[in-house]
Amino acid sequence: MDTEYAVIGGGVVGLSIAYGLLRHGKQVAIFDEGDVALRASRGNFGLVWVQSKGIKKPEYAQWTRRSARSWRGFADALQAQAETDIMLVQDGGYIYQMDEDVLASEAANYKLLQDSLGGDYPFEVMDNAALRAEEPATGPKVAGAIYCPEDGHLNPLRLLHALATSVRLMGAKVHVDGHVENVVKTSDGFEITTKAGKVYQAEKVVLAAGLGAQKLGPKLGFKAPVRAQQGQVLITEKMPKILNRPNVQVRQVNEGGIQIGATADETASTKEDVVTMSVLARNAIDMFPILERANFVRGWAACRIMSPDGAPIYEKSKTHEGAFFVTCHSGITLAAAHATDLPHWILGTEGAPDLSGFSEERFSDV
Repeated sequence: MDTEYAVIGGGVVGLSIAYGLLRHGKQVAIFDEGDVALRASRGNFGLVWVQSKGIKKPEYAQWTRRSARSWRGFADALQAQAETDIMLVQDGGYIYQMDEDVLASEAANYKLLQDSLGGDYPFEVMDNAALRAEEPATGPKVAGAIYCPEDGHLNPLRLLHALATSVRLMGAKVHVDGHVENVVKTSDGFEITTKAGKVYQAEKVVLAAGLGAQKLGPKLGFKAPVRAQQGQVLITEKMPKILNRPNVQVRQVNEGGIQIGATADETASTKEDVVTMSVLARNAIDMFPILERANFVRGWAACRIMSPDGAPIYEKSKTHEGAFFVTCHSGITLAAAHATDLPHWILGTEGAPDLSGFSEERFSDV
């Protein structure tokens, strides 16, 4: 047997799970497509984000908050091992709204979620004046924002590098030619065949391959009802500090550039377009008029991995014992939970989180 656990997927989700399993003393092999992969981990917005998660699914809100609370300890350990600062800042964040009625409607949804959780869900509704006191660059067209003190952001590329470095230091075997073509259940585990024709043996398999689960999931007894959702992002030139905290549409990255995003198109294309980019730029300028004088230096498109209801899927195969399926579109936010709590669920050890609400069984019509 080549390894105890094969983790199929070398992005933030797969690496976070591998990191956690390694910390439990398990042998882990990671199958990664390498630099040719159009992974979400390279194209995401870099938010550690609580608010808006689980508005209609309270257990998702709780799981997200659990991860957010674990992030500082996870980051400290990861940074010390990899000798890489991932630039984590968790001192709150906003979702800006340009319409007062929309702001009021969203606030009502947050209050319903808060009530369903016994009052334990922190948020604050801020009007334009209160917001400008905290974020002076805010423009007059902004109606206000919802503020959550548990939100934050980081440098996602540094996180990806730190995870990749750490798992290697901890003894993981990383197959960078590891585009997996097939997985077959055997009498004592699983046989994994890569596109390069190499064959490996593993006792157990964790499928964390993003959109690759569409093909591989059914081979392991999973429905894997995931789809691609495109998001486009713009970056300005480096600027003096103008934003104190991130919002879900605009944030200032640690190098100084302003990152602008939040599009959601139902396409698997990773090609950006001028029309969408111009809309992003205009919306950002409406929020922060100072950006009208900024130069936009680059942009890109990437694909989120979405389930039918937008929440994560955690499933143990009922037909292929020893196979696990993990997917989410919040790989950055949930990385801490995937590294600290999820291994208990995979290993079946004491303290395992109750993830029954994230089973594929909720998609009975898929």
